[in-house]
Amino acid sequence: MSADVINKALREFQVELTPEQVASVQRYIAMLLTWNEKVNLTSIRDPLEILYRHFCESMFAGSAVPLQVGRLADVGSGGGFPGLALKIVRPELHVFLIESNVKKATFLAEVVREFGLTDTRVLVSQYEELGEEIVPLDFVCSRALGEFDKFLGWAHSERVAARQVILWVGGRDIDEIKRIRGWLWKDPIPIPRSLQRFLLVGHRVAWAQ
Repeated sequence: MSADVINKALREFQVELTPEQVASVQRYIAMLLTWNEKVNLTSIRDPLEILYRHFCESMFAGSAVPLQVGRLADVGSGGGFPGLALKIVRPELHVFLIESNVKKATFLAEVVREFGLTDTRVLVSQYEELGEEIVPLDFVCSRALGEFDKFLGWAHSERVAARQVILWVGGRDIDEIKRIRGWLWKDPIPIPRSLQRFLLVGHRVAWAQ
């Protein structure tokens, strides 16, 4: 995939990359497609759709939230989205990739090694079992996780106490999520090129009495 195609797509999501970052996206897509033949990392097979749905939507949070520096845990990383995509666009982030599937975690570790990424750890675990390994956290994010009540309870808990949570959600999920106590939610941010998908950002607050 050409650099021009990648840059054009990312500009629709208000994302600007250096030539080196564009090259990383090209290499990443090639690795993802190769590994996907053996490990089911994504159901999307078309490279252009992978660019838009995975890379563009993930990197969009880098400018829309915005994310610059801090410690971020990506729960249910799968093929590395949004965590590794955000690490490419915001290399100053300290990233934890939490993935319980060993084969997917092996792929993530290979990308980290191949790209020489610093401050990036792959944790093969259920997120509920983690605490001191990842704290303190500035951000917890997830793109493909349901069970919002359980997830947000864990992120809010004293042993994790994440300052912000960032979710990629469908419009039908927003009301359910906003009813979960412990978080002050910003207005949903529409994701470009999608009809009913949003970024939802919550700030941790004390438990309501």
